[in-house]
Amino acid sequence: MKFLIPMSLFTAGLAMADGPASVDEKIAALDSAVKSAQMSGDNAWMLVSCALVLLMTGPGLALFYGGLVRKKNVLGTMMHSFILMVLATVLWAVVGYSLAFSEGSSVVGGLKYAFLNGVGTDPNADYAATIPHQTFMMFQLMFAIITPALIAGAYAERIKFSAMLLYTTLWMLIVYYPMAHMVWGKGGLLNAFLGGKIPCFDFAGGTVVHITSGVSALVAALYLKPRSGYLQEPMRPHNLVISFIGACLLWVGWFGFNAGSALGAGGLATSAFVATHFAAATAAAGWMLAEWLKSGKPSVLGGISGAVAGLVAITPGSGFVQPMPALLIGFVAGVVCYFMVAIVKMKLGYDDSLDAFGVHGVGGTLGALLTGVFATNLINNGLKDPSGKPLPLGLVDGNAAQIANQAIGVGIAIVLGAVGSFVCLKIADLVCGLRASAEHETEGLDLSMHGEEGYNLEA
Repeated sequence: MKFLIPMSLFTAGLAMADGPASVDEKIAALDSAVKSAQMSGDNAWMLVSCALVLLMTGPGLALFYGGLVRKKNVLGTMMHSFILMVLATVLWAVVGYSLAFSEGSSVVGGLKYAFLNGVGTDPNADYAATIPHQTFMMFQLMFAIITPALIAGAYAERIKFSAMLLYTTLWMLIVYYPMAHMVWGKGGLLNAFLGGKIPCFDFAGGTVVHITSGVSALVAALYLKPRSGYLQEPMRPHNLVISFIGACLLWVGWFGFNAGSALGAGGLATSAFVATHFAAATAAAGWMLAEWLKSGKPSVLGGISGAVAGLVAITPGSGFVQPMPALLIGFVAGVVCYFMVAIVKMKLGYDDSLDAFGVHGVGGTLGALLTGVFATNLINNGLKDPSGKPLPLGLVDGNAAQIANQAIGVGIAIVLGAVGSFVCLKIADLVCGLRASAEHETEGLDLSMHGEEGYNLEA
């Protein structure tokens, strides 16, 4: 059997062998080498995780959403995901990262890191002591990119491109950055580890990403009103093969989303990786089973939608729950989200085009609440309170009050997402008008908004 020795440890050993050194000096040299090796390993995993999360937006979400719309809107829908890779990045660099992660009030951060001032290659011990601050900043940026892109599933096929850009810019400032600060920022109201007054456990974004975007999506769908001909003419997905590929890319990318949120390459990342995969599998099974029982056939669209619902639901608890609870969370999410999409939406008649609320809003809420039930101290590397006693996390760990904290976090995310989204929609509507004209909607947004065709509709 071969053993690989990190080069830093090898060179440290050579240095000590070259000449006399005190025991303290030898220990210090070894300690420095070990820390250097750990930083290199953690940083490598986190850079891969950054790429995996970006993969979720483009091509993952772009393909998943793009295949679900009609042919005349495929490019316009995919463009929503792509342009947010551009817009969200610029906003993040200028002010977004600072508002989310610099110290400020309990609701929003300050301007300490505006224009990425002070964000260099040295670690920021408040957030991740073994990776460069820039790596942490980039990892969080990938979340800021995909979150508003999820909302596009609700307003697909009927929003003006200019209005989408303005709405998203305002939404990031009013909703996303404050919510990210409250849950993950130092001193944030809901931060469970860095001075929050109401500890809400959200490992990778159940409240920050999925509830805010899902609820905002519902408000957008209601504000814009249904697409022309909705519930009166077929609006089937034009290419489920594309959506299938996109969903598989989302599943793969989600390992970076959840396991990367461990901010290191240790056992916590492994635990989150396992929980993520297990929940996606049982959610796909749960959705297809419910669909099979109701309609007589399990569909491909149901399977991939269920997998995404499970990935959403396990996100807040992925670093806090054991594998068997992860299986249960996924299955429940698959069944419940199917019920919301196939039954509740149809009965209420709202046009959430690609089910952003039914999957992300409902799945995120379910996952955040179940985190308060199944979270356990054993997973998160033995968290301790200031007195040194193990910190109980969920109901199974003896902390029934955590469910109340999770509910408070969910409530804040719902209110902020709903009110913030309405304000942003209203402003965008007043400035440039939200809804595409009837003529443009009939023609398709590919041609009317971008002057291009994803498919030759006359061929």
